[in-house]
Amino acid sequence: MATSFVVTAEPRADQGKGASRRLRRAGKVPAVLYGGKGETEMISLSHNEMSKHVQQEAFFAHILTLNLGGNAQQVVIKDLQRHPVNESIIHADFLRVLADVAIRMQVPLHFKGGEVAPGVKVGGGVIEHHMSQVEVECLPKDLPEFIEVDLSKLELNESIHLSKLPIPAGVGLVDLRLGKDASVAAVHIPRAVVEEVVPTAEVAAAEVPATAQKAPDAAAAGAEGAKPEAGKKEEKKEEKKK
Repeated sequence: MATSFVVTAEPRADQGKGASRRLRRAGKVPAVLYGGKGETEMISLSHNEMSKHVQQEAFFAHILTLNLGGNAQQVVIKDLQRHPVNESIIHADFLRVLADVAIRMQVPLHFKGGEVAPGVKVGGGVIEHHMSQVEVECLPKDLPEFIEVDLSKLELNESIHLSKLPIPAGVGLVDLRLGKDASVAAVHIPRAVVEEVVPTAEVAAAEVPATAQKAPDAAAAGAEGAKPEAGKKEEKKEEKKK
């Protein structure tokens, strides 16, 4: 891993919501450092410095150097909280790492070759990404920055599972160790919405109110019933003339 990150921190004594708000107003980020062989420590960071770091994906899958009061420690970032509206960083958690102790981290997946996959180029399918990152377990020195996923050979209705990923030596996938060989990406035909075609006569009848639909039937019945009565009156008139 060629990229390196150095985070400068200061110890903080004040705790609580009020103290955290004062830190944020001063351009600081309240944070916690824990794990390893040290005690849990309350620290604060520069918001500007952290904002620059978190813009890089690699920051979240790297061993970081935390400079705390002149003491450099190897850490990883385990949690980052942002403001729900303005996306500012409001809290961070750092975990100390030891060279001989395995750690678990989320590592991003980098996909390539999807546009030339036979299932897309010839079969007319689309790539469906089922995961964007995977949890790995390894020693700090073996932590990969990302895992590359080659989709260039995927045929229509084929998928790539965790067991097919090119995992570096010394790195294990947590899900595989738990017996979960989930799909990472697949090629499928896009789902089309099929609309049922309703005959025009049925549509017209459905748009007419029920009362209006019954009225013509009743009128027709009445008219049909009136015809025999009119016929009887005509017959009586003919008899009188005779």
